Amino acid sequence: QVQLVESGGGLVQPGGSLRLSCAAPRIIFRSYIMGWYRQAPGKQRELVAAITSGGFTNYTDSVKGRFTISRDNAKNTVYLQMNSLKPEDTAVYYCNADGLVFDYWGQGTQVTVSS
Repeated sequence: QVQLVESGGGLVQPGGSLRLSCAAPRIIFRSYIMGWYRQAPGKQRELVAAITSGGFTNYTDSVKGRFTISRDNAKNTVYLQMNSLKPEDTAVYYCNADGLVFDYWGQGTQVTVSS
């Protein structure tokens, strides 16, 4: 069974930063589109950012200029650097590996932005 292992969530004050990490099996990481989604209470899960194996990135408008997705091919890990966090960024963040036919999800990590 494919496992995506996430880490890095937590509680941060508005304006603060967090970095999420997601480690994937090498065979998945090398060829799948890696992404981060989030789901806030009472809302649908939404794509936050994604990165292809070639390094092309995509962001939802609300995080552009504040979040950066990156990948370390040597560690089979994708990161989401989140800066200038706002209360509306509060959600459970999920790592996703999209292979177009199959996709896989991490267990989710809670990010809470509050003073």
